[in-house]
Amino acid sequence: MIVTDSDIVPLCVIKPGGFGALMALYEANFIKLSRLVPKLAERSGEYLSSPRQDCNLQLKVEEKSRYTRAIRLSYLFEESSSVVADPDLDLRVYLDARLVEVKGWAANHRHIVLHHMRREVRGEVDRRWSCNVVLSKWLDYLLEMDHCLKPCSTHDLVLPA
Repeated sequence: MIVTDSDIVPLCVIKPGGFGALMALYEANFIKLSRLVPKLAERSGEYLSSPRQDCNLQLKVEEKSRYTRAIRLSYLFEESSSVVADPDLDLRVYLDARLVEVKGWAANHRHIVLHHMRREVRGEVDRRWSCNVVLSKWLDYLLEMDHCLKPCSTHDLVLPA
């Protein structure tokens, strides 16, 4: 059975942009990330997806504990003969609560909309809301593009010429 974020039924009235909606968004992001990365709880190391129709995607499991994972998710771009990670999202996965939260993202973005979003937030809930909406929409897109993350080594991260 495939679970989607539309299967989430809130137990109360949720105001968009509010704390309750933020928690529902974290839950939806967990469902989407679990579809992109099956058996997430068992994963460690680095993974790469290189579909023909999209950019290279990298996922790094940076930290594992009993109930959480620290993950970095990013596109990889070649720029001036080096590899640049962007949007470079720092994620915290709460396995027991089945939630994913964006803890941080790159200070500078290649995409102007992300740059503006960073400047326009007014408070902590707004900051978390905007970051996690970006993750939600990006996960939708990655699933649509049929990304398939496979274990990789450091030499796999070099982009083709």
